[in-house]
Amino acid sequence: MKDIDIARKVQLQPIAKIAKKLGLPEDSIEPYGRYKAKIPLKFINNSRLKESNLILVSAISPTPAGEGKTTMSIGLTEGLNRLGKKTTVVLREPSLGPVFGIKGGATGGGYSQVLPMEDINLHFTGDFAAIEKAHNLLSAIIDNNIQSKSASLNLDPRTISWKRVIDMNDRSLRQIIVGLGGTASGIPRETGFDITAASEIMAILCLAEDLSDLKKRLGSIFIGYTFDKTPIYARDLKAQGAMTALLKDAIQPNLVQTIEGNPAIIHGGPFANIAQGTNSVIATRMGMTFSEYTVTEAGFGFDLGAEKFFDIKCQSAGLSPKAVVLTTTIRALKYHGGAKLDELTIENLEALQKGIPNLEKHIENIKQFNVKPVIAINRFISDSDAEIEMIKETAKRLNVKVALAEVWAKGGEGALELAKKVVEIVEDGTEDLTPMYDWSMPVKEKIKILATKIYGAEHVDYTAQALRDLKKIQDLGLEKLPVCVAKTQKSLSDNPKLLGRPKNFVITVRDIEIAAGAGFLIPITGNIMRMPGLPAKPSSENIDIDDEGNISGLF
Repeated sequence: MKDIDIARKVQLQPIAKIAKKLGLPEDSIEPYGRYKAKIPLKFINNSRLKESNLILVSAISPTPAGEGKTTMSIGLTEGLNRLGKKTTVVLREPSLGPVFGIKGGATGGGYSQVLPMEDINLHFTGDFAAIEKAHNLLSAIIDNNIQSKSASLNLDPRTISWKRVIDMNDRSLRQIIVGLGGTASGIPRETGFDITAASEIMAILCLAEDLSDLKKRLGSIFIGYTFDKTPIYARDLKAQGAMTALLKDAIQPNLVQTIEGNPAIIHGGPFANIAQGTNSVIATRMGMTFSEYTVTEAGFGFDLGAEKFFDIKCQSAGLSPKAVVLTTTIRALKYHGGAKLDELTIENLEALQKGIPNLEKHIENIKQFNVKPVIAINRFISDSDAEIEMIKETAKRLNVKVALAEVWAKGGEGALELAKKVVEIVEDGTEDLTPMYDWSMPVKEKIKILATKIYGAEHVDYTAQALRDLKKIQDLGLEKLPVCVAKTQKSLSDNPKLLGRPKNFVITVRDIEIAAGAGFLIPITGNIMRMPGLPAKPSSENIDIDDEGNISGLF
């Protein structure tokens, strides 16, 4: 059966019952229909966080075939609950762009899903819409100030990098000109659209501690300079109050349920190749407040989402995961070993052997953070016994735990071996998270550490523009912010064509963007797409609804 068919066969429990199972009073949540709800922030208890075991689910370098981190996260949660460990999964919200584009839905798969999958994949509780409106409000205020004669801050339009956003894949909006139509329509200038998940406001929402911190961070968004070189922030435009008002509900995490009726918290959705790539600090703390184990995920491979999870989110919020589950697929490793995409279902031990160095590098990276990994082999029906054995032998050689996971086909039952291995690591472990760098280091040093130790580069080059950006960062007094490197997810390097474990390469920093509200700097490497386009045959062509309101085509 397709994912949506499996989901439809589940008898959903009323959200009040799920809230009670989590540990919340039934009348304390804010329902959005029968099966979704917002959880008020007042229930977060920071004193209980150390009692919860935070587990991060990451992956090897992703391929077009997909590795299944979300499915693994949900399945592991079901498995831990089956072992009697009270566990909550905390995930990101799907973006409509990929849902209608090439990726499809993002609520897990098979018998490891969060429900109601149609609602979560579409408008959900309106969080993305609120973020979009808050972002575009600031855009409108900026252009209005440029146009204004009485209240103008004398903004230099040439220094403004703040665009607009929309939660849709629409390549025609990447570069646009606004203000056409005469003097009453504004000052013409070049700008564009990013997808909502790439908005700095998305990153801010997911790092904010509470409503007050959210407003402060929104006010710290760097806009540009005046003609006399004075830096301008959103607070100078008096925009933060109205923006925060638009986000007053969106800041509250969303409660839903898994197929097996366990609580799931879903909140926020920043990209991992341009932002931190993980759900909100608030959602993670909410899960940890009420759970013995809290399972969360980070976007793309360990070199992107997980590194940022550790070096930005964990350092900002004072979190320390007890274990990392490295989602691994045999077909992905064969792809990294040179096998063609249409031949990944054929046994190929030679290609698998050549692709294993990618797995080895990610294991090496996890250990650099002083956290213990467990390899989760996300099993597909095409995986041969010989291929599975090769991964197990690799794990033995690396002295790393490994488990075969069949979460898509069997849900929690298929994750029992993995769940037991995770519990073993937690109960035996004494390690504490060690970040890769100190935030107070020079910006260049922070970038060099990530490029050489995490990606495996020999050297970092800077363009003239990047060097100018470093000077601007110094002048603004922002050198002590962490770095959130933007690079391709397809390779450990900044070249998407270099698969496996590339060596002897140079990382080139083209420019460095400032996300002062989110609280990090963004060194840009390679060509990062912040407004995707639809493929020739988008997933939207498969989505339909019948006269009774039943949606089909979401996978």
